[in-house]
Amino acid sequence: MSSLTLLLLAALLPDFRLQSGSGDSLTRTAFTAALGAGAFGLLSALVWPLLVRALLLVPALVLGLLVFFLNGSLLLLALDLIPAGRGQAAPETAVIVAAAMSAASSATSAFLAVRNDEAYHRRLVRLAGRRRTRRAPPRPDTPGTVFLQLVGLGHDLLREAIRGERPLMPTVARWTGTSHRLTPWRTDWSSQTGASQLALLHGSNEDLPAFRWYEKDTGRLVVSNRPTSAAELQRRAVERTGDGGLLACDGASRGNLFSGGADQVALVMSVAARRGRHNRSRAGYFASLSALVRAGCGLPVRWRAGRTPSGAEAREAARAALHRPEEPVGDAPGDAGPVECDGNTPHPLVLASGNLGLVSFPDVPGRLTREELDRRHPALLGTLTDHPGIGFVLVRSAEHGPVALGPAGAHRLDTGRVLGSDPLAPFGADAAAAVRRTAHFPHAADLMINAACDPATGAVHAFEEQIGSHGGLGGAQSHPFLLWPAELTPPSPDGEPLTGAEAVHRVLRRWLREADGPQLPLEEATNEPSGR
Repeated sequence: MSSLTLLLLAALLPDFRLQSGSGDSLTRTAFTAALGAGAFGLLSALVWPLLVRALLLVPALVLGLLVFFLNGSLLLLALDLIPAGRGQAAPETAVIVAAAMSAASSATSAFLAVRNDEAYHRRLVRLAGRRRTRRAPPRPDTPGTVFLQLVGLGHDLLREAIRGERPLMPTVARWTGTSHRLTPWRTDWSSQTGASQLALLHGSNEDLPAFRWYEKDTGRLVVSNRPTSAAELQRRAVERTGDGGLLACDGASRGNLFSGGADQVALVMSVAARRGRHNRSRAGYFASLSALVRAGCGLPVRWRAGRTPSGAEAREAARAALHRPEEPVGDAPGDAGPVECDGNTPHPLVLASGNLGLVSFPDVPGRLTREELDRRHPALLGTLTDHPGIGFVLVRSAEHGPVALGPAGAHRLDTGRVLGSDPLAPFGADAAAAVRRTAHFPHAADLMINAACDPATGAVHAFEEQIGSHGGLGGAQSHPFLLWPAELTPPSPDGEPLTGAEAVHRVLRRWLREADGPQLPLEEATNEPSGR
């Protein structure tokens, strides 16, 4: 296909040719095109793998332009390798020809793989076969256990995918009807990956209020997908539980924020910044919540576009892989910057974690009370709770303790007393317990804001630029699932629903024991991050 593309372009473009000055036969020209296409393909195969590592951190727009330039340069080099000077092109034409060849190759590959569900599978089998040929490790004698996490897939959506005569997930559909069982569980208030995965792998997500939050006692912004933050969160969990993690003995962790104590890790954020010989790896428009806070403080709203948070986790993983420093706090995509309230006090910090928003006042030690907030900014709470996109706001009252405020009522969490309409009612019977637990976290923000949830569709409103959203209460994100082999005991023998990722961790521990999985005391785990 590449040879045909070269022949066609040579006929159409006046300053691109594949013949000698005196002309060549069609057969000779076709042979020259084949040589050029082969040389271009060989150079691309040799050069691009060397360049990819250096280009991981290049911004997308610059990378796109750079790809055109490099491909054009490779084509010029390939044409120079053709004997007798038969291949010639102007530099700007070489860029066009290289782009056309790449597009034709991609289109051909896509066409051949259309409606072929086995194409990707065959490629994986070939890659696995090559690895087995290079190094064929001995097959283990003991059984093993695999825990597979599907991020963002709720119980109800999975049920839809396995129903009917032609289910979207036929293997899972077959399992649920024969060898496996399916059950839902309920997340904590912070339903996003960081809080859930830390508890699943390490048994505790205590004092992890969101995906990102500000800690007044240290003056640091903690972001779950930053290598240093992930390492510190894992260290705290290990210190709190006294246990190395779910995967501490002969375990492997792949593509996670936390290691679970595994010795074999790949693409694990908490150990990405401290690899050694034994553990080498094989902001958009925040014009919304921040603007609302500014309006509540009586300030004009600045409408401007910031950096998009899309790809933030990939960029942080790339920086860790290349041992580059992390992006400065406030500069990283997804780190909403400070919002001015007036000229006499330091700025409050407004952060987003899916449909969970956090507002902290760094100049106030400890938790800012509702009474003090009303004295400082009397319109702020009303501005927030009256907005149709906000479900409730958590604030601490000096008199009543943590209180969830809504547009028409309040829920005093320590006593359970509801004044007016309960703002937590639309979020389910377990919402009050989840919010109460987070309210007592030492690093909970001064204001914790949960977006509204559409009762008809379950849709939630994100406080950051995301196609989907998970991070707080509401919708399918609050109801994940467990799918397990039927020979293991049920997650909850008494039939009570599972609530919280820590409870699910205990179930996974029990299943490891039932499957004769190895156990390892904390003092024998040698690969936990030191936090230094």
